[in-house]
Amino acid sequence: MSPRILPTREGYDQWASVYDTDGNPLIALEEPRVAELLGEVRGLSICDVGCGTGRHAIALAGRGARVTAIDFSEGMLAQARSKPGAERVNFVHHDIAARLPLADASFERVICCLVVDHVRDLDHLFAEMTRVCVPGGRVIVSSMHPAMMLQGVQARFNDPVTGEKVYPESVPNQLSDYVMAAIRAGLEIDHLSEHMIDESIVRLSPRAAPYVGWPMLLMMRMRPGRG
Repeated sequence: MSPRILPTREGYDQWASVYDTDGNPLIALEEPRVAELLGEVRGLSICDVGCGTGRHAIALAGRGARVTAIDFSEGMLAQARSKPGAERVNFVHHDIAARLPLADASFERVICCLVVDHVRDLDHLFAEMTRVCVPGGRVIVSSMHPAMMLQGVQARFNDPVTGEKVYPESVPNQLSDYVMAAIRAGLEIDHLSEHMIDESIVRLSPRAAPYVGWPMLLMMRMRPGRG
């Protein structure tokens, strides 16, 4: 059966009900690294751009951060709002392809996790994340590593009703596209790393086994430039 490709928003609306439970190895690889790059968050204002099911937003609010979380998928936001601790987060329904409905320099940390491989206008997104980040703050981005597309892998799930493989539309951005978008937005990169699948991830998510030794995750941490 050939996979079905859906517009990104529609794909994530359908994925929402099983997103947190379908054994995605990329999430297992990514979540501890986002936490590591953020460090202590108690008392910080954080914007989660493309928050999905709130997996980062709710955890960060539980650690004492003041969190605003934005997504364009009603299905994903419904899942997020149904979780324990969701009441601590300000969830906003908004398409991040448009200007963010947020004031300039209003967040000490801005995160954008497993989103940019669905974004065509990277310059706009990185400029907006820079705009809402305070001087001295940090912008953290995670993405499926571009090398995965060489393996024929992109964001995908099995429809829980039909079993059909579904691909929310992705964009074949390269590592250089992310780096140059950050530079053009006036961000200084202070961390860039690539993370491979190993046996510890396979134990958490057996479907990662074919990709052992391949880079699956790209992490970036940036700060607004000094001008």
